[in-house]
Amino acid sequence: MGGCAGSRRRFSDSEGEETVPEPRLPLLDHQGAHWKNAVGFWLLGLCNNFSYVVMLSAAHDILSHKRTSGNQSHVDPGPTPIPHNSSSRFDCNSVSTAAVLLADILPTLVIKLLAPLGLHLLPYSPRVLVSGICAAGSFVLVAFSHSVGTSLCGVVFASISSGLGEVTFLSLTAFYPRAVISWWSSGTGGAGLLGALSYLGLTQAGLSPQQTLLSMLGIPALLLASYFLLLTSPEAQDPGGEEEAESAARQPLIRTEAPESKPGSSSSLSLRERWTVFKGLLWYIVPLVVVYFAEYFINQGLFELLFFWNTSLSHAQQYRWYQMLYQAGVFASRSSLRCCRIRFTWALALLQMESRSVAQAGM
Repeated sequence: MGGCAGSRRRFSDSEGEETVPEPRLPLLDHQGAHWKNAVGFWLLGLCNNFSYVVMLSAAHDILSHKRTSGNQSHVDPGPTPIPHNSSSRFDCNSVSTAAVLLADILPTLVIKLLAPLGLHLLPYSPRVLVSGICAAGSFVLVAFSHSVGTSLCGVVFASISSGLGEVTFLSLTAFYPRAVISWWSSGTGGAGLLGALSYLGLTQAGLSPQQTLLSMLGIPALLLASYFLLLTSPEAQDPGGEEEAESAARQPLIRTEAPESKPGSSSSLSLRERWTVFKGLLWYIVPLVVVYFAEYFINQGLFELLFFWNTSLSHAQQYRWYQMLYQAGVFASRSSLRCCRIRFTWALALLQMESRSVAQAGM
């Protein structure tokens, strides 16, 4: 547990502060530390995105739940629901599942926009604690809510947990070998598959959405255990890793003829230089924007409308199956980093738009 204690002691300080390096582990323990960190980051990716995925999978239940005499949340499992809007051939809720998507995305977006302004001054441990508490609070709040508005507040807590955790854990990878990034990515994909599959499986087994959400309270506890107990000290696992990360962070974003600045000096890019950097990133930004637009247009816009009447599955059950199959594809793609690399990202964006067109044409 020496490595674990070192991890807690090292990351109790903010990113800008330096602490006394921990004693290095013997070379024989290097492989063990490597796998501990690999599994640790996989679990962190899994737990961090779990609540986010579950809220998307439960979107139809969150918006369509009705109140019984016992004031308990109930979702009608009947296979032939009555359309909410008799003038439409679609079985729609009065509020679209896109409302859950917005509640699950916007807080995360705000956190990521504000993070560069000073989040790095806050120590890692409090950030992880807040992330775990928000995740647990989201499950409890949605499970015991008696209105759509309260449920959406619970979704906001899940979004805060996911956004804060993602910013924290991705910055944490700078102190570890590069391989942990692929493990983190695979863990986030696993969160999609396991989150959607667990919600689908437990509700199909007969548990109510409320009971299903409460059964997932162990995930935030696993997140805290993975960070505080599993990760090793980066100095022990990767000697010199912090120095390499710092030197890499000082590399200029654009090459100029000006002499290199000293490590202790600070320099800022001009507006023209920043625009040059931004233009170079557009080749990567635009395809990602197209992919995510089409992806969530299908996920939270079309899946709710894609309903087959003459089947044994209710509308809510079909929606959960759509989410599980979608997340299975996400897991496969995010776990492929170490298997294959696709340089033509535009091709993937075009395929995603084609998938959107096919799904919309089938309405």
